[in-house]
Formats: sequence, structure tokens, C-alpha cells
Amino acid sequence: MKWLTGLLVVLLLGLQYKLWIGEGSVAEVWQLRQALETQRAENEELRTRNAALDAEVTDLKTGLDAIEERARRDLGMIRRDEIFFQVVEQTGDAR
Repeated sequence: MKWLTGLLVVLLLGLQYKLWIGEGSVAEVWQLRQALETQRAENEELRTRNAALDAEVTDLKTGLDAIEERARRDLGMIRRDEIFFQVVEQTGDAR
């Protein structure tokens, strides 16, 4: 009877080891859930960014307003009938 009790204790300890420390343990499952949540949040941010980029590409393909805005902002272009005013703020030393 003692060997049966010893065998059951060894089996119980083996199962507990696998549950708490071994492969597929509680700690590993918790860590994987945390990694999954982090990845989901990152994926959502990337989906939002991709949607904005997709909208911008569509706008650039179909509308002239977006092209004009980019030309003005990035290249400093103005129309022929416009007057360009450049406001230069003085630094603290020049005042």
C-alpha cells in the first residue's frame, strides 16, 4: 500500500510540475495572452494607419485638391494670380 501511495504522490507532483512549470503551463499561457493583446493593439493601430493611407491615395488619384495641397505644403508652390506673404518672426535677441 505504501508503494501505491508513493506512486500516486509522484504522479501528482508530475502533473503539478507540468501545470505550473512545464510546457503549456499557467505562466506560459498568461504570457501568451499578454503577447496576443499587445499584438492586437498594434494591429488595430496599423489598420487605422492603413485606412488613412488608403484614403489619401484615393484622394490623390481622384481629386486635384489633394495634389494642390501637397504642392503648396511640400514644394512651396503658389498660383499665378496669388501674392505670397512670408511672415518672419523676430527672435528674442533681435527684439
